[in-house]
Amino acid sequence: MTGSSRWKVAAVVLMPLIGLLLPVRADEHEHTYTDKEEVVLWMNTVGPYHNRQETYKYFSLPFCEGTKKTISHYHETLGEALQGVELEFSGLDIKFKEEVMQTTYCEIDLNKAKREAFVYAIKNHYWYQMYIDDLPIWGIVGEADENGEDYYLWTYKKLEIGFNGDRIVDVNLTSEGKVKLVPNTRIAMSYSVKWKKSDVKFEDRFDKYLDPSFFQHRIHWFSIFNSFMMVIFLVGLVSMILMRTLRKDYARYSKEEEMDDMDRDLGDEYGWKQVHGDVFRPSSHPLIFSSLIGSGCQIFSVSLIVIVLAMLEDLYTERGSMLSTAIFVYAATSPVNGYFGGSLYAKQGGRRWIKQMFIGAFLIPAMVCGTAFFINFIAIYYHASRAIPFGTMVAVCCICFFVILPLNLVGTILGRNLSGQPNFPCRVNAVPRPIPEKKWYMPSITYYRWQWTSFLSAASTAVYVYMYSFYYYFFKTKMYGLFQTSFYFGYMAVFSTALGIMCGAVGYMGTSAFVRKIYTNVKID
Repeated sequence: MTGSSRWKVAAVVLMPLIGLLLPVRADEHEHTYTDKEEVVLWMNTVGPYHNRQETYKYFSLPFCEGTKKTISHYHETLGEALQGVELEFSGLDIKFKEEVMQTTYCEIDLNKAKREAFVYAIKNHYWYQMYIDDLPIWGIVGEADENGEDYYLWTYKKLEIGFNGDRIVDVNLTSEGKVKLVPNTRIAMSYSVKWKKSDVKFEDRFDKYLDPSFFQHRIHWFSIFNSFMMVIFLVGLVSMILMRTLRKDYARYSKEEEMDDMDRDLGDEYGWKQVHGDVFRPSSHPLIFSSLIGSGCQIFSVSLIVIVLAMLEDLYTERGSMLSTAIFVYAATSPVNGYFGGSLYAKQGGRRWIKQMFIGAFLIPAMVCGTAFFINFIAIYYHASRAIPFGTMVAVCCICFFVILPLNLVGTILGRNLSGQPNFPCRVNAVPRPIPEKKWYMPSITYYRWQWTSFLSAASTAVYVYMYSFYYYFFKTKMYGLFQTSFYFGYMAVFSTALGIMCGAVGYMGTSAFVRKIYTNVKID
Protein backbone atom coordinates (compact mmCIF):
# COMPACT_ATOMS: atom_id res chain seq x y z
CA MET A 1 0.00 0.00 0.00
CA THR A 2 1.47 3.36 -1.02
CA GLY A 3 1.86 6.35 1.29
CA SER A 4 -0.99 8.27 -0.29
CA SER A 5 -3.38 5.35 0.03
CA ARG A 6 -2.46 4.94 3.69
CA TRP A 7 -3.47 8.51 4.43
CA LYS A 8 -6.67 8.00 2.49
CA VAL A 9 -7.45 5.10 4.79
CA ALA A 10 -6.67 7.28 7.80
CA ALA A 11 -9.00 9.98 6.51
CA VAL A 12 -11.79 7.53 5.96
CA VAL A 13 -11.60 5.93 9.39
CA LEU A 14 -11.84 9.34 11.04
CA MET A 15 -15.41 9.58 9.82
CA PRO A 16 -17.04 6.37 11.08
CA LEU A 17 -20.49 7.85 11.39
CA ILE A 18 -20.47 8.75 7.71
CA GLY A 19 -18.95 5.39 6.83
CA LEU A 20 -21.81 3.58 8.50
CA LEU A 21 -24.29 5.36 6.27
CA LEU A 22 -22.45 4.57 3.05
CA PRO A 23 -22.38 1.22 1.23
CA VAL A 24 -19.17 -0.71 1.89
CA ARG A 25 -17.31 -2.17 -1.10
CA ALA A 26 -14.22 -4.33 -0.91
CA ASP A 27 -13.13 -3.25 -4.38
CA GLU A 28 -13.49 -0.18 -6.60
CA HIS A 29 -15.00 -2.36 -9.27
CA GLU A 30 -18.81 -2.34 -9.53
CA HIS A 31 -18.94 -6.09 -10.23
CA THR A 32 -20.30 -5.56 -13.73
CA TYR A 33 -18.34 -6.26 -16.92
CA THR A 34 -18.59 -5.71 -20.61
CA ASP A 35 -17.33 -8.30 -23.08
CA LYS A 36 -13.52 -8.53 -23.13
CA GLU A 37 -13.19 -6.18 -20.18
CA GLU A 38 -10.26 -6.70 -17.81
CA VAL A 39 -10.81 -9.23 -15.02
CA VAL A 40 -8.11 -9.16 -12.34
CA LEU A 41 -6.80 -12.31 -10.68
CA TRP A 42 -5.39 -11.28 -7.30
CA MET A 43 -2.86 -13.45 -5.50
CA ASN A 44 -3.45 -13.04 -1.76
CA THR A 45 -1.44 -15.09 0.72
CA VAL A 46 0.25 -18.45 1.17
CA GLY A 47 0.93 -20.37 4.37
CA PRO A 48 0.69 -23.65 6.33
CA TYR A 49 -2.71 -25.32 6.17
CA HIS A 50 -2.72 -26.07 9.91
CA ASN A 51 -1.69 -22.52 10.86
CA ARG A 52 -4.40 -20.44 9.25
CA GLN A 53 -3.13 -17.15 10.71
CA GLU A 54 0.48 -17.69 9.69
CA THR A 55 0.29 -16.27 6.19
CA TYR A 56 2.86 -14.74 3.86
CA LYS A 57 2.80 -12.92 0.57
CA TYR A 58 2.12 -15.24 -2.33
CA PHE A 59 5.34 -14.26 -4.07
CA SER A 60 7.39 -14.87 -0.93
CA LEU A 61 7.67 -18.33 -2.47
CA PRO A 62 9.67 -18.31 -5.71
CA PHE A 63 6.63 -18.28 -7.98
CA CYS A 64 6.94 -16.29 -11.18
CA GLU A 65 4.58 -13.56 -12.39
CA GLY A 66 2.64 -13.30 -15.62
CA THR A 67 3.53 -11.06 -18.49
CA LYS A 68 0.92 -8.37 -17.83
CA LYS A 69 2.32 -5.61 -15.62
CA THR A 70 -0.42 -2.96 -15.23
CA ILE A 71 -4.04 -2.96 -14.05
CA SER A 72 -6.71 -0.29 -13.96
CA HIS A 73 -7.84 -0.47 -10.31
CA TYR A 74 -6.78 -1.43 -6.81
CA HIS A 75 -8.26 -0.88 -3.37
CA GLU A 76 -7.53 -1.85 0.24
CA THR A 77 -9.72 -1.24 3.29
CA LEU A 78 -8.82 -0.89 6.96
CA GLY A 79 -10.21 -4.33 7.73
CA GLU A 80 -8.12 -5.92 4.96
CA ALA A 81 -4.95 -4.34 6.31
CA LEU A 82 -5.65 -5.54 9.86
CA GLN A 83 -6.46 -9.07 8.68
CA GLY A 84 -3.25 -9.44 6.69
CA VAL A 85 -4.76 -9.32 3.20
CA GLU A 86 -1.85 -8.88 0.77
CA LEU A 87 -3.33 -8.57 -2.71
CA GLU A 88 -0.73 -8.78 -5.46
CA PHE A 89 -1.45 -8.80 -9.17
CA SER A 90 -0.85 -12.20 -10.71
CA GLY A 91 0.15 -10.83 -14.09
CA LEU A 92 -2.33 -13.12 -15.89
CA ASP A 93 -4.28 -11.58 -18.75
CA ILE A 94 -7.96 -12.48 -18.26
CA LYS A 95 -10.83 -10.84 -20.10
CA PHE A 96 -14.55 -11.23 -19.51
CA LYS A 97 -16.06 -14.11 -21.57
CA GLU A 98 -12.79 -14.58 -23.48
CA GLU A 99 -11.52 -18.15 -23.15
CA VAL A 100 -7.81 -18.89 -22.85
CA MET A 101 -6.37 -22.21 -23.88
CA GLN A 102 -3.53 -23.64 -21.82
CA THR A 103 -0.85 -20.98 -22.06
CA THR A 104 2.59 -20.75 -20.46
CA TYR A 105 2.89 -17.40 -18.71
CA CYS A 106 6.35 -17.74 -17.10
CA GLU A 107 9.14 -20.16 -16.21
CA ILE A 108 10.86 -20.80 -12.89
CA ASP A 109 14.64 -21.31 -12.87
CA LEU A 110 14.70 -23.92 -10.13
CA ASN A 111 18.04 -23.53 -8.39
CA LYS A 112 18.86 -25.17 -5.06
CA ALA A 113 17.51 -22.32 -2.91
CA LYS A 114 14.19 -22.18 -4.76
CA ARG A 115 13.80 -25.93 -4.58
CA GLU A 116 14.39 -25.88 -0.82
CA ALA A 117 11.74 -23.17 -0.45
CA PHE A 118 9.18 -25.22 -2.38
CA VAL A 119 10.10 -28.41 -0.51
CA TYR A 120 9.64 -26.65 2.83
CA ALA A 121 6.25 -25.37 1.70
CA ILE A 122 5.12 -28.81 0.53
CA LYS A 123 6.32 -30.48 3.75
CA ASN A 124 4.24 -28.00 5.77
CA HIS A 125 1.19 -28.39 3.51
CA TYR A 126 1.23 -24.82 2.20
CA TRP A 127 -1.94 -23.59 0.55
CA TYR A 128 -2.61 -20.29 -1.18
CA GLN A 129 -5.59 -18.01 -1.77
CA MET A 130 -6.57 -16.00 -4.83
CA TYR A 131 -9.45 -13.65 -5.66
CA ILE A 132 -11.44 -12.98 -8.80
CA ASP A 133 -14.12 -10.30 -8.45
CA ASP A 134 -13.99 -10.74 -4.64
CA LEU A 135 -14.65 -14.49 -4.95
CA PRO A 136 -11.97 -16.48 -3.07
CA ILE A 137 -10.18 -19.46 -4.60
CA TRP A 138 -7.86 -21.88 -2.83
CA GLY A 139 -5.13 -24.13 -4.10
CA ILE A 140 -2.30 -26.36 -2.87
CA VAL A 141 1.33 -25.59 -3.66
CA GLY A 142 2.31 -29.21 -4.27
CA GLU A 143 2.49 -32.70 -2.81
CA ALA A 144 5.02 -35.35 -1.81
CA ASP A 145 5.07 -39.00 -2.71
CA GLU A 146 4.23 -41.70 -0.20
CA ASN A 147 7.82 -42.14 0.92
CA GLY A 148 8.41 -38.40 1.33
CA GLU A 149 11.50 -38.51 -0.88
CA ASP A 150 10.25 -36.80 -4.04
CA TYR A 151 8.29 -33.55 -4.14
CA TYR A 152 6.02 -32.28 -6.89
CA LEU A 153 4.78 -28.80 -7.79
CA TRP A 154 1.40 -28.06 -9.37
CA THR A 155 2.19 -25.94 -12.42
CA TYR A 156 -1.13 -25.64 -14.26
CA LYS A 157 -3.96 -23.41 -12.97
CA LYS A 158 -7.18 -24.39 -14.70
CA LEU A 159 -9.78 -21.67 -14.07
CA GLU A 160 -13.47 -22.15 -14.76
CA ILE A 161 -15.51 -18.96 -14.33
CA GLY A 162 -19.30 -18.86 -14.27
CA PHE A 163 -21.16 -15.75 -15.39
CA ASN A 164 -24.77 -14.62 -15.28
CA GLY A 165 -25.36 -11.74 -17.66
CA ASP A 166 -22.66 -9.16 -17.04
CA ARG A 167 -21.65 -10.47 -13.60
CA ILE A 168 -19.27 -13.13 -12.35
CA VAL A 169 -21.09 -15.56 -10.04
CA ASP A 170 -18.78 -18.57 -9.69
CA VAL A 171 -15.07 -19.41 -9.85
CA ASN A 172 -13.40 -22.82 -9.62
CA LEU A 173 -9.74 -23.78 -9.71
CA THR A 174 -8.31 -27.14 -10.72
CA SER A 175 -4.59 -27.69 -10.13
CA GLU A 176 -2.92 -29.94 -12.67
CA GLY A 177 0.49 -30.40 -14.25
CA LYS A 178 2.36 -32.15 -11.44
CA VAL A 179 6.10 -31.64 -11.99
CA LYS A 180 8.90 -33.18 -9.94
CA LEU A 181 11.20 -30.69 -8.23
CA VAL A 182 14.66 -31.29 -9.66
CA PRO A 183 17.44 -28.71 -9.07
CA ASN A 184 18.82 -26.71 -11.98
CA THR A 185 15.78 -27.22 -14.22
CA ARG A 186 13.20 -24.87 -15.70
CA ILE A 187 9.56 -25.32 -14.72
CA ALA A 188 6.92 -23.82 -16.99
CA MET A 189 3.87 -22.33 -15.24
CA SER A 190 0.65 -22.26 -17.27
CA TYR A 191 -3.01 -21.36 -16.98
CA SER A 192 -6.26 -21.60 -18.88
CA VAL A 193 -9.62 -19.87 -18.54
CA LYS A 194 -12.98 -21.33 -19.44
CA TRP A 195 -16.23 -19.34 -19.23
CA LYS A 196 -19.63 -20.91 -18.73
CA LYS A 197 -23.15 -19.60 -18.24
CA SER A 198 -24.63 -20.05 -14.79
CA ASP A 199 -28.09 -19.75 -13.30
CA VAL A 200 -26.71 -18.61 -9.93
CA LYS A 201 -27.92 -15.15 -9.01
CA PHE A 202 -25.31 -12.54 -8.14
CA GLU A 203 -26.85 -12.13 -4.68
CA ASP A 204 -26.46 -15.86 -4.02
CA ARG A 205 -22.96 -16.39 -5.32
CA PHE A 206 -21.44 -16.72 -1.83
CA ASP A 207 -23.87 -19.42 -0.74
CA LYS A 208 -21.54 -22.20 -1.83
CA TYR A 209 -18.89 -20.97 0.61
CA LEU A 210 -21.21 -21.57 3.54
CA ASP A 211 -21.23 -24.97 5.21
CA PRO A 212 -24.71 -26.39 4.60
CA SER A 213 -23.85 -29.69 6.28
CA PHE A 214 -23.51 -27.89 9.62
CA PHE A 215 -26.90 -26.20 9.43
CA GLN A 216 -28.67 -29.26 8.05
CA HIS A 217 -27.20 -31.73 10.54
CA ARG A 218 -29.87 -32.52 13.10
CA ILE A 219 -27.43 -33.27 15.89
CA HIS A 220 -26.30 -29.63 15.91
CA TRP A 221 -29.85 -28.35 16.00
CA PHE A 222 -30.61 -30.77 18.81
CA SER A 223 -27.55 -29.59 20.76
CA ILE A 224 -28.50 -25.94 20.33
CA PHE A 225 -32.10 -26.62 21.32
CA ASN A 226 -30.96 -28.67 24.31
CA SER A 227 -28.66 -25.89 25.54
CA PHE A 228 -31.38 -23.29 25.06
CA MET A 229 -33.93 -25.33 26.99
CA MET A 230 -31.42 -25.99 29.77
CA VAL A 231 -30.83 -22.28 30.18
CA ILE A 232 -34.58 -21.59 30.21
CA PHE A 233 -35.09 -24.33 32.79
CA LEU A 234 -32.34 -23.04 35.10
CA VAL A 235 -33.53 -19.44 34.83
CA GLY A 236 -37.08 -20.52 35.57
CA LEU A 237 -35.98 -22.62 38.54
CA VAL A 238 -33.91 -19.84 40.09
CA SER A 239 -36.69 -17.30 39.44
CA MET A 240 -39.25 -19.57 41.11
CA ILE A 241 -37.07 -19.98 44.21
CA LEU A 242 -36.42 -16.25 44.45
CA MET A 243 -40.07 -15.33 44.00
CA ARG A 244 -41.15 -17.85 46.64
CA THR A 245 -38.58 -16.52 49.12
CA LEU A 246 -39.50 -12.90 48.40
CA ARG A 247 -43.21 -13.57 48.89
CA LYS A 248 -42.52 -14.97 52.35
CA ASP A 249 -40.32 -12.03 53.24
CA TYR A 250 -42.86 -9.51 51.95
CA ALA A 251 -45.58 -11.24 54.01
CA ARG A 252 -43.49 -11.03 57.19
CA TYR A 253 -42.54 -7.41 56.58
CA SER A 254 -46.20 -6.53 55.93
CA LYS A 255 -47.16 -7.96 59.35
CA GLU A 256 -44.52 -5.75 60.96
CA GLU A 257 -46.06 -2.66 59.41
CA GLU A 258 -49.38 -3.48 61.16
CA MET A 259 -47.71 -3.48 64.62
CA ASP A 260 -47.69 -0.41 66.82
CA ASP A 261 -44.55 1.65 67.15
CA MET A 262 -43.53 0.12 70.52
CA ASP A 263 -43.66 -3.48 69.30
CA ARG A 264 -41.83 -2.56 66.15
CA ASP A 265 -39.06 -0.83 68.08
CA LEU A 266 -38.62 -3.82 70.41
CA GLY A 267 -38.22 -6.19 67.48
CA ASP A 268 -35.06 -6.58 65.43
CA GLU A 269 -34.80 -6.40 61.67
CA TYR A 270 -33.87 -9.65 60.01
CA GLY A 271 -33.28 -11.01 56.56
CA TRP A 272 -32.14 -8.80 53.71
CA LYS A 273 -34.05 -5.86 55.16
CA GLN A 274 -31.48 -5.44 57.93
CA VAL A 275 -28.80 -4.36 55.43
CA HIS A 276 -30.94 -1.73 53.73
CA GLY A 277 -28.66 1.00 55.02
CA ASP A 278 -25.57 -0.53 53.43
CA VAL A 279 -26.75 -2.25 50.27
CA PHE A 280 -26.48 0.92 48.15
CA ARG A 281 -23.09 1.87 49.52
CA PRO A 282 -20.52 2.67 46.78
CA SER A 283 -18.49 -0.28 45.57
CA SER A 284 -14.84 -0.63 46.38
CA HIS A 285 -12.62 0.92 43.71
CA PRO A 286 -15.55 2.75 42.08
CA LEU A 287 -13.40 4.28 39.33
CA ILE A 288 -12.28 0.93 37.92
CA PHE A 289 -15.69 -0.63 38.52
CA SER A 290 -17.54 2.13 36.66
CA SER A 291 -15.11 1.93 33.76
CA LEU A 292 -15.62 -1.83 33.48
CA ILE A 293 -19.41 -1.47 33.52
CA GLY A 294 -19.33 1.23 30.86
CA SER A 295 -16.99 -0.82 28.65
CA GLY A 296 -19.15 -3.90 29.10
CA CYS A 297 -22.29 -2.04 28.04
CA GLN A 298 -20.49 -0.77 24.95
CA ILE A 299 -19.25 -4.26 24.00
CA PHE A 300 -22.79 -5.58 24.39
CA SER A 301 -24.11 -2.82 22.11
CA VAL A 302 -21.41 -3.45 19.51
CA SER A 303 -22.05 -7.20 19.51
CA LEU A 304 -25.78 -6.74 19.06
CA ILE A 305 -25.45 -4.16 16.27
CA VAL A 306 -22.79 -6.12 14.35
CA ILE A 307 -24.83 -9.33 14.54
CA VAL A 308 -27.89 -7.52 13.18
CA LEU A 309 -25.85 -5.87 10.40
CA ALA A 310 -24.25 -9.20 9.51
CA MET A 311 -27.69 -10.74 9.08
CA LEU A 312 -29.03 -7.84 7.04
CA GLU A 313 -25.98 -6.88 4.94
CA ASP A 314 -24.14 -10.21 4.42
CA LEU A 315 -20.87 -8.74 5.64
CA TYR A 316 -19.07 -12.05 5.09
CA THR A 317 -19.18 -11.45 1.33
CA GLU A 318 -16.74 -8.54 1.45
CA ARG A 319 -13.07 -8.83 2.39
CA GLY A 320 -12.43 -7.33 5.82
CA SER A 321 -15.89 -5.74 6.01
CA MET A 322 -16.80 -7.53 9.22
CA LEU A 323 -13.75 -6.16 11.03
CA SER A 324 -14.14 -2.69 9.51
CA THR A 325 -17.79 -2.58 10.54
CA ALA A 326 -16.94 -3.70 14.08
CA ILE A 327 -14.36 -0.91 14.39
CA PHE A 328 -16.75 1.72 13.05
CA VAL A 329 -19.59 0.54 15.29
CA TYR A 330 -17.32 0.49 18.32
CA ALA A 331 -16.22 4.05 17.66
CA ALA A 332 -19.81 5.20 17.04
CA THR A 333 -21.10 3.61 20.28
CA SER A 334 -18.50 5.30 22.49
CA PRO A 335 -21.22 7.52 24.06
CA VAL A 336 -22.76 4.33 25.49
CA ASN A 337 -19.54 3.67 27.38
CA GLY A 338 -19.36 7.22 28.68
CA TYR A 339 -23.03 7.37 29.63
CA PHE A 340 -23.21 4.20 31.72
CA GLY A 341 -19.71 4.52 33.18
CA GLY A 342 -20.03 8.23 33.93
CA SER A 343 -23.50 7.99 35.46
CA LEU A 344 -22.54 5.05 37.69
CA TYR A 345 -19.39 6.81 38.86
CA ALA A 346 -21.40 9.94 39.69
CA LYS A 347 -24.01 7.91 41.61
CA GLN A 348 -21.24 6.45 43.73
CA GLY A 349 -19.93 9.91 44.59
CA GLY A 350 -16.85 9.80 42.39
CA ARG A 351 -15.05 13.12 41.89
CA ARG A 352 -12.27 12.26 39.44
CA TRP A 353 -14.64 11.92 36.52
CA ILE A 354 -12.09 12.96 33.89
CA LYS A 355 -9.74 10.16 34.95
CA GLN A 356 -12.66 7.74 34.88
CA MET A 357 -13.57 8.88 31.38
CA PHE A 358 -10.05 8.29 30.09
CA ILE A 359 -9.84 4.84 31.66
CA GLY A 360 -13.26 3.88 30.32
CA ALA A 361 -12.47 5.18 26.83
CA PHE A 362 -9.09 3.45 26.47
CA LEU A 363 -9.61 0.27 28.52
CA ILE A 364 -10.63 -1.95 25.60
CA PRO A 365 -8.61 -0.18 22.85
CA ALA A 366 -5.45 -0.36 24.98
CA MET A 367 -5.96 -4.06 25.61
CA VAL A 368 -6.61 -4.83 21.95
CA CYS A 369 -3.87 -2.58 20.57
CA GLY A 370 -1.34 -3.77 23.14
CA THR A 371 -1.93 -7.39 22.20
CA ALA A 372 -1.97 -6.60 18.47
CA PHE A 373 1.28 -4.64 18.63
CA PHE A 374 2.99 -7.42 20.61
CA ILE A 375 1.93 -10.01 18.04
CA ASN A 376 2.92 -7.55 15.33
CA PHE A 377 6.57 -7.73 16.43
CA ILE A 378 6.47 -11.52 16.05
CA ALA A 379 4.80 -11.14 12.64
CA ILE A 380 7.52 -8.74 11.52
CA TYR A 381 10.17 -11.20 12.68
CA TYR A 382 8.47 -13.93 10.63
CA HIS A 383 7.96 -11.54 7.68
CA ALA A 384 4.31 -12.58 7.77
CA SER A 385 1.50 -10.74 6.03
CA ARG A 386 -0.20 -10.34 9.43
CA ALA A 387 2.25 -7.55 10.23
CA ILE A 388 0.20 -4.35 10.56
CA PRO A 389 1.43 -1.51 8.33
CA PHE A 390 2.55 1.69 10.03
CA GLY A 391 -0.15 3.70 8.28
CA THR A 392 -2.81 1.39 9.67
CA MET A 393 -1.41 1.84 13.19
CA VAL A 394 -1.65 5.60 12.75
CA ALA A 395 -5.24 5.25 11.53
CA VAL A 396 -6.23 3.17 14.56
CA CYS A 397 -4.58 5.64 16.94
CA CYS A 398 -6.43 8.49 15.22
CA ILE A 399 -9.73 6.66 15.76
CA CYS A 400 -8.94 6.33 19.48
CA PHE A 401 -7.93 9.93 20.08
CA PHE A 402 -10.14 11.84 17.64
CA VAL A 403 -13.33 9.73 17.59
CA ILE A 404 -13.62 7.42 20.59
CA LEU A 405 -12.37 9.90 23.21
CA PRO A 406 -14.58 12.89 22.17
CA LEU A 407 -17.69 10.71 21.85
CA ASN A 408 -16.93 9.11 25.21
CA LEU A 409 -16.68 12.62 26.70
CA VAL A 410 -20.12 13.48 25.31
CA GLY A 411 -21.59 10.32 26.80
CA THR A 412 -19.94 10.96 30.18
CA ILE A 413 -21.35 14.47 30.40
CA LEU A 414 -24.82 13.27 29.46
CA GLY A 415 -24.66 10.41 31.94
CA ARG A 416 -23.55 12.61 34.84
CA ASN A 417 -26.19 15.24 34.14
CA LEU A 418 -29.15 13.04 33.22
CA SER A 419 -28.78 10.02 35.50
CA GLY A 420 -25.89 10.74 37.81
CA GLN A 421 -27.96 11.45 40.94
CA PRO A 422 -27.94 8.72 43.63
CA ASN A 423 -31.73 8.17 43.65
CA PHE A 424 -31.67 5.04 45.77
CA PRO A 425 -34.91 3.71 47.27
CA CYS A 426 -33.43 3.85 50.81
CA ARG A 427 -30.81 5.91 52.57
CA VAL A 428 -27.20 4.85 53.13
CA ASN A 429 -25.95 4.68 56.71
CA ALA A 430 -23.03 6.88 57.62
CA VAL A 431 -21.24 4.02 59.42
CA PRO A 432 -20.96 0.66 57.60
CA ARG A 433 -22.47 -2.35 59.32
CA PRO A 434 -19.75 -4.81 60.40
CA ILE A 435 -19.60 -7.94 58.29
CA PRO A 436 -19.86 -11.14 60.37
CA GLU A 437 -17.27 -13.86 60.03
CA LYS A 438 -18.01 -16.54 57.49
CA LYS A 439 -16.96 -20.14 57.09
CA TRP A 440 -14.03 -20.77 54.77
CA TYR A 441 -16.27 -22.31 52.11
CA MET A 442 -18.70 -19.38 52.03
CA PRO A 443 -18.10 -16.21 49.99
CA SER A 444 -16.70 -13.34 52.00
CA ILE A 445 -17.89 -10.61 49.62
CA THR A 446 -21.54 -10.02 50.72
CA TYR A 447 -23.99 -7.33 51.68
CA TYR A 448 -22.84 -3.91 50.46
CA ARG A 449 -20.01 -5.50 48.42
CA TRP A 450 -22.48 -7.24 46.10
CA GLN A 451 -21.49 -5.10 43.12
CA TRP A 452 -18.17 -6.84 42.55
CA THR A 453 -19.72 -10.20 43.38
CA SER A 454 -22.37 -9.81 40.68
CA PHE A 455 -19.78 -8.62 38.17
CA LEU A 456 -17.20 -11.33 38.83
CA SER A 457 -19.77 -14.13 39.01
CA ALA A 458 -21.03 -13.36 35.51
CA ALA A 459 -17.53 -12.58 34.21
CA SER A 460 -16.28 -16.01 35.34
CA THR A 461 -17.65 -17.35 32.04
CA ALA A 462 -14.51 -15.96 30.42
CA VAL A 463 -12.33 -18.26 32.54
CA TYR A 464 -14.15 -21.31 31.19
CA VAL A 465 -13.85 -20.07 27.60
CA TYR A 466 -10.11 -19.43 27.90
CA MET A 467 -9.48 -22.79 29.59
CA TYR A 468 -11.41 -24.54 26.84
CA SER A 469 -9.21 -22.79 24.25
CA PHE A 470 -6.21 -24.69 25.66
CA TYR A 471 -8.01 -27.99 25.23
CA TYR A 472 -9.06 -27.05 21.70
CA TYR A 473 -5.54 -25.99 20.72
CA PHE A 474 -3.75 -29.10 21.95
CA PHE A 475 -6.34 -31.79 21.22
CA LYS A 476 -8.48 -30.53 18.32
CA THR A 477 -6.00 -28.74 16.05
CA LYS A 478 -2.57 -29.30 14.55
CA MET A 479 -1.31 -25.77 15.08
CA TYR A 480 2.36 -25.29 15.82
CA GLY A 481 5.07 -22.64 16.00
CA LEU A 482 5.67 -19.46 17.99
CA PHE A 483 3.70 -17.19 15.67
CA GLN A 484 0.52 -19.28 15.55
CA THR A 485 0.67 -20.02 19.29
CA SER A 486 1.10 -16.37 20.28
CA PHE A 487 -1.57 -15.28 17.79
CA TYR A 488 -4.08 -17.86 19.01
CA PHE A 489 -3.64 -17.43 22.75
CA GLY A 490 -3.08 -13.68 22.53
CA TYR A 491 -6.32 -12.94 20.72
CA MET A 492 -8.20 -15.61 22.67
CA ALA A 493 -7.14 -13.74 25.82
CA VAL A 494 -8.51 -10.53 24.31
CA PHE A 495 -11.75 -12.22 23.30
CA SER A 496 -12.18 -13.90 26.69
CA THR A 497 -11.49 -10.68 28.57
CA ALA A 498 -13.95 -8.73 26.44
CA LEU A 499 -16.52 -11.50 26.91
CA GLY A 500 -15.94 -11.41 30.66
CA ILE A 501 -16.37 -7.64 30.81
CA MET A 502 -19.56 -7.82 28.77
CA CYS A 503 -21.05 -10.66 30.84
CA GLY A 504 -19.97 -8.94 34.04
CA ALA A 505 -21.70 -5.72 33.03
CA VAL A 506 -24.89 -7.59 32.12
CA GLY A 507 -24.73 -9.48 35.43
CA TYR A 508 -24.30 -6.29 37.41
CA MET A 509 -27.08 -4.45 35.57
CA GLY A 510 -29.49 -7.33 36.17
CA THR A 511 -28.52 -7.65 39.83
CA SER A 512 -28.79 -3.89 40.34
CA ALA A 513 -32.30 -3.82 38.87
CA PHE A 514 -33.29 -6.74 41.12
CA VAL A 515 -31.88 -5.14 44.27
CA ARG A 516 -33.55 -1.81 43.56
CA LYS A 517 -36.84 -3.58 42.88
CA ILE A 518 -36.98 -5.54 46.13
CA TYR A 519 -36.05 -2.55 48.29
CA THR A 520 -38.51 -0.29 46.48
CA ASN A 521 -41.38 -2.62 47.34
CA VAL A 522 -40.57 -2.69 51.08
CA LYS A 523 -41.32 0.14 53.47
CA ILE A 524 -38.13 1.22 55.19
CA ASP A 525 -38.35 3.38 58.32
